[in-house]
Amino acid sequence: MCHSTAVIEDGATLGDGVLIGPYATVGKHVTLGSGTKVGAHAVVEGHTTLGEDCEVFPHACIGTIPQDLKYHGEISYLVAGDRNVFREFVTANVGTEGGGGVTQVGSDNLFMAYCHLAHDCIIGDHVIFGNAATLAGHVIIEDWVNVGAFSGVEQFRRVGQHAFVAAYAGATKDVVPYCTVQGNHCQVFGLNIVGLKRRGFSAGAIGELKRAFRLLFRSNLNTTQALEMISGEDFESPEVAALVEFVRNSEHGIVK
Repeated sequence: MCHSTAVIEDGATLGDGVLIGPYATVGKHVTLGSGTKVGAHAVVEGHTTLGEDCEVFPHACIGTIPQDLKYHGEISYLVAGDRNVFREFVTANVGTEGGGGVTQVGSDNLFMAYCHLAHDCIIGDHVIFGNAATLAGHVIIEDWVNVGAFSGVEQFRRVGQHAFVAAYAGATKDVVPYCTVQGNHCQVFGLNIVGLKRRGFSAGAIGELKRAFRLLFRSNLNTTQALEMISGEDFESPEVAALVEFVRNSEHGIVK
């Protein structure tokens, strides 16, 4: 069902049960999955695909061109999965040629009002962005991350699974999985215990993560020494293995 004042360009693909509100605009290269809703005055344009049961609230702008001076009109994409919610005034840009050409969003994510998703970002599943959270270009956010209100993540950085980035934080390095970070030029404040318990992590897994975190962040060891120490101990949980792999693969250093 489309409101009589909505503008839907020829070529747009709308699934079953799509709802388009008053004065909304849907571009000719847009694909909207079944059950997706686009609110009043919202804009979905560019080569953008939204999966099933997504919600684009009033005045959000999805699939607009990048805020990157190197972008010169090349075809690029924004592809999002199912059940994503883009609240009022969210902006999400398509990719750039230099970043692979695609901004990717998984499923079951919530972008609260005024969030910004820049070009070539990769978002996992079940991620929550607080009001006005901002991602620069090429940022990777893994599954089950919570990015607090008014926080920012610098370009090319990565935030590991189940991490919690507190409100007003500024992440200038990679944020390791399972942790809580806080502050301008943020620092690690410990494990995301509340989040891990809510996600059903076992007491054993949380206990091993605590041991690994003490070695990595609360000892007098440097990062290389801490990783060697962790690898040499009898950790059994896959979560610790994922933590070690994340740190070893970091290209920009980790928040400590």
